[in-house]
Order: sequence, then C-alpha cells, then structure tokens
Amino acid sequence: MKTLLRGLGMVLLLIAFLAVWVLLPWYGALALAVALALWMALTRTGRQAASVTWVGVGTLRQRLGASSVVVVGIAGVVGVLVALLAMAEGYRHTVSSAGSEDVAIVLRGGSSAELMSVLSRDEILAIERAPQIARDAQGRPLASAELVVSANVPRRDGEEGSVTLRGVGKMAWAVRPGVRLVDGRRFETGRRELVVGRGAQRQFQGLEPGNEVQLGNERWTVVGVFESGDATESEMWADAEVVGATYRRGSSRASLYARLTAPEAFNAFKATLAADPRLQVDADTTLGYFSSQSRTLTTVLRVIGIVVGSIMAIGAVFGALNTMFATVAARAREIATLRAIGFRGLPVVVAVMLETMLLALLGGLLGGILSWLVFNGYTASTLAGGVASLSFEFRVSPQLLWEGLKWALAIGFVGGLFPAVRAATLPVTDALRAM
Repeated sequence: MKTLLRGLGMVLLLIAFLAVWVLLPWYGALALAVALALWMALTRTGRQAASVTWVGVGTLRQRLGASSVVVVGIAGVVGVLVALLAMAEGYRHTVSSAGSEDVAIVLRGGSSAELMSVLSRDEILAIERAPQIARDAQGRPLASAELVVSANVPRRDGEEGSVTLRGVGKMAWAVRPGVRLVDGRRFETGRRELVVGRGAQRQFQGLEPGNEVQLGNERWTVVGVFESGDATESEMWADAEVVGATYRRGSSRASLYARLTAPEAFNAFKATLAADPRLQVDADTTLGYFSSQSRTLTTVLRVIGIVVGSIMAIGAVFGALNTMFATVAARAREIATLRAIGFRGLPVVVAVMLETMLLALLGGLLGGILSWLVFNGYTASTLAGGVASLSFEFRVSPQLLWEGLKWALAIGFVGGLFPAVRAATLPVTDALRAM
C-alpha cells in the first residue's frame, strides 16, 4: 500500500510539474534556477546536494557513451520540434505581415477568400465613395479593385505549379507602399505584361525580366520584379483589364483594397457599407483578414509538431530512464555510503535529478542550435487558399528556442525522477551487501 501511494504521489507530482512548466516563461525558469542555487549555497541539505551532484557530474566522462545517448536523443526531439514550429511561425508571419490596420479589404458577403468573391462594377463604385477612404492629391480614392486568378506555371523542379495572378490598377501601388520594384519596370496598361514577386521568381521557371510566359492561351512578358517581405511576393501582377479579358471575368473584380483615413475609421467604414442597400459585402482590415487566412494551417503545423515531438520525446524519456537507472545501480555503494554517514534522501534525489537535467540541457541547446543553423531562413512553399503556391521562410525565433529547451528539460525531469527516487529509497544494508 505504501509503495502504491508513493507511486501515485510521483505521478501527481509529475502531472503538476508538467502543467506548470508548459506555461512558465523564461524569467520564471531563471527565478527557479536562482532559488535552487541559493538553497544549495545557504542550507546544509542544499550543500549536501551540491556535493553529491558535483561527484556525479565529475564521473560523466567515465559514462560518456550512455550520457551521449541521452544528449543526442533529446537533441533530436528538440531539433525536429523547433523545425516544425519554425515552419508554422514562418508561414504565419509571412501571411499576416501582408496586413495593416489602416487598409481594409472588401469581399462579397459570405466569401472566405478572394478566389471565391465577385464584386460588380457598380458595387466597386459605391464602395469607393465611402468617406472613410483616404484620397490622393487629385482627390481620387486610394482604393484598388483587384482580380485574382490561379495561373499554371512550371516550377523550377520541372513540375507544373499554380501561382496567384493578381489583376491590379495603378492605385495598387499606392495602397501597398511596402511593395518595392527591385528590377525592371512596372507593367503598362493594356498590355500583356507581368511584374513578379521575388518569392514567385524563386519557385517558378522563366520569371526573369525579358522572358515570356505562357498563361492560358496567351504569351505574357515579364517586365519587372518586386519585393514586399510578405505573402504578396508569391504573386504575379498584371493589368486588371487585360487579366479580366484573358480569363473572361469581364468588369467584375474579386476584392477591393482601400487605404482608410485612419485605423480608427474602420468601424465607421464597415457601418457605411452595411447601411448601403445596394451592397452585400463583408469588410475587414487586411491585418485581420490575413491573420484568419493563416490560422488554420498554422494550427495544423503546430499540432503536427507537438504530436511528432511527443512521440519522439517518449523514446527520449525511456533512454534517459535506462541511462539513469544504470547510473544509480553503478553508484549504489557510493549512494549507500553517503546515506550511512548522514546524507538524507533529498540531496540524493536532487543530485540525480540535476545530473539528468544537465544532460537534458545540453541536448536542448544542441538541438536548438542545429535547428537555428539549418532551418532559420530556409525557404519553403505550400498552397495558399488551397490553390496557389505561397513562398515563405522558416523562422526560428527566441520564443521557439525557449519552447524547445522547455521540452528538453521536461524530458530530463521525467527521465530522472524515478531513478532519483529509487536512489534515495535504496536500502543501505542491501546496497552495501550487494556490492
């Protein structure tokens, strides 16, 4: 019964630790480390724990092979976890960076994405009259009615791919001042000319200025390249009238982007559109719209990362358990002698735990560094809106590195707890007799 209660207590302790540890910020962990250091420096029991820990750490070189199994296993868990989370973070950052609180997007009511939306010419003219839309020096509304289609272009790996072809007018550049032409020139109105994003140029063949590209049944000339630092870089831009005629969309458009007089004007802008009986549209800030567009895939990627990391973590925990149980067995005489001369069980538990946590820390640092070196800035692509390719970069942020380190230390805690309790409860006489 006593053994059962002890085991139940350990399980409850383990669950409580993991629940708190998941939510702990880095400064909370730092505070715990400082408190532990003060305890080991200022109390008799703490000094005993420090002495036992020092002896155990000093023998790690003699157990290099077994210790390396723990470090490498945990490094693998952290490396894979951080890489998958960096993919999710990079995708989220790329998509949401295209948005702003002072730029609104208007779609047909009930449309979840631009490719599913259709706005008529009359609706566009009515929206552009809203007083909350900013004007340029000539009094023209800073509004860009745009057409979005999916075009097939060969990827650099030779396979056929889809790229977003956006039909725009001159106002598109004013509504998006972050879009910078870095090579060539802008397309001319009424001509089959393209300016392509740097991300699209990296993914697809033949998108260098001066080349011709087959889109549908027509040949288009690439005349320029732009950068924006967000999802827009994965698109190609052309004159909206020419795109509409080529893809038989007439004068309709998919969406309207409008720069507002101020971010605070959005609610009034939305109310103005809702009050117009001619309009059945939905409006959102581009920041809100693109954040919602990225949310589903970001969540899926994070879930995959956590599931894969959890499966690998189980293997790493068993590796740590085997290593530390073997260590405790090898040091049974030493631990029994320490307890016989007056060392309590708590210093022994802390010492074994700290030794395991040190190995876990080394593994976490190794996995995090490798993930940062290999994946930070790595360019990948995926489908955006389920149709066209979106190019984005992995982002190994400090927050992700801290998450990986927390996973490593959690594995070390779980892997060291049971061997530590075993070492502290090992009968002194049995241990000395066995040796």
